[in-house]
Amino acid sequence: MIVDSHCHLNRLDLTAYNGDLHQAIDYAIQQGVEHFLTVCVELEDAPTLQEIAEHPRISFSVGWHPTSVADCDKTEWLLTVGSHSKCVAIGETGLDYYHSNDAEFQSVQKKLFRQHIYAAKKLAKPLIVHTRMAAEDTLSVLNYEHAHECRGVMHCFTEDWEVAKAALDLDFMISLSGIVTFKNAHQVHEVAKKTPLDRLLIETDSPYLAPTPHRGKSNQPAWVKYVCQTIAELRGLAYEQVAEATTNNFYQLFPIHRQES
Repeated sequence: MIVDSHCHLNRLDLTAYNGDLHQAIDYAIQQGVEHFLTVCVELEDAPTLQEIAEHPRISFSVGWHPTSVADCDKTEWLLTVGSHSKCVAIGETGLDYYHSNDAEFQSVQKKLFRQHIYAAKKLAKPLIVHTRMAAEDTLSVLNYEHAHECRGVMHCFTEDWEVAKAALDLDFMISLSGIVTFKNAHQVHEVAKKTPLDRLLIETDSPYLAPTPHRGKSNQPAWVKYVCQTIAELRGLAYEQVAEATTNNFYQLFPIHRQES
């Protein structure tokens, strides 16, 4: 069995499932996915995700994506929603400079990032980190705010091995998405091969970043198996070895009671 450690279930294209999320989940379970972490990116998502997480195999996180910048204090909101029993992580949060290198824009992102780290430490729940064209600043904030105290995961990792090593030194895990299945993703391939097996997670980030052989389509949790398979091939391991390791890593990081298969 495997786990989709990062997906956005409230945003899936459910056309193939008659608009029924439960059908999509049931199909993924048939494909070997035993648990789903649906991740929050905006305040408005939280009530829907909390409802979705009533399913026994689904947990949720609470967070505010760095590209949805808001120069206000979200700490109380994070602490309130984050205290829910099915909320197992804070995020996704982090820094994303892809759309702007404006200093004020970056400053607001850092402020919001720090609020998330504070909430994660306060609640003793791991942090889900997004970084894009901002690796140096992301690591700097994580170090300065002592994020090793809450631990967490660098989700949908696309940086180089040096950044991965720095994150591992902070006791963070590395999560790989469908990008690892892309033929020219050489940097991600190196990380997939070098990261210790007991520090790896797998995810879809669905509905985004569908893996080969479904690249270009709307992604879904059932396809996390392709991520697992590619990592196994890159490392010269059996699929079952990577599946077992990444699943165990997931339950070691997140405060989730594992359901019987």
